Amino acid sequence: MRIALYQPDIAGNVGAVMRTCACLGVPLDLIEPMGFQWDDKRVARAAMDYIDHVSVTRHADWDTFQAQAGGRLVLLTTRGATPLHDFAFQADDVLLFGRESAGVPEEVHARADARVVIPMAPPLRSLNLSVSAAIVLAEGLRQTGGWPLATA
Repeated sequence: MRIALYQPDIAGNVGAVMRTCACLGVPLDLIEPMGFQWDDKRVARAAMDYIDHVSVTRHADWDTFQAQAGGRLVLLTTRGATPLHDFAFQADDVLLFGRESAGVPEEVHARADARVVIPMAPPLRSLNLSVSAAIVLAEGLRQTGGWPLATA
């Protein structure tokens, strides 16, 4: 399982997702262009000292990502057809999250193998990107037995 962020806008969110990926042993794909410079100090501040413990792959664009993605593409979207609690994850799924400001374009929706939504209390529609990524990743790892082994 891996997380992919489509053209993320906010450096701090990317850093927080990096930290989650590091702690749970999950690689991260970043699909450019991003809404900030990669060397933005907010990325490092949010990722803290976990930044050296995460595998990050940067893709120049959507086409480059698609050529290398592998696995089933699971798009998390407010327009999802399947609620998170009803979705059956697979160990090689790529969990794709859209831009904070705009989600993903129609061509990305069309390419997704599945469209999943995190159910929310009306009239609210979305959570912070890093919170959403952690919720979905936790459920995916739970279902597939992918949680890292605890060390004592």
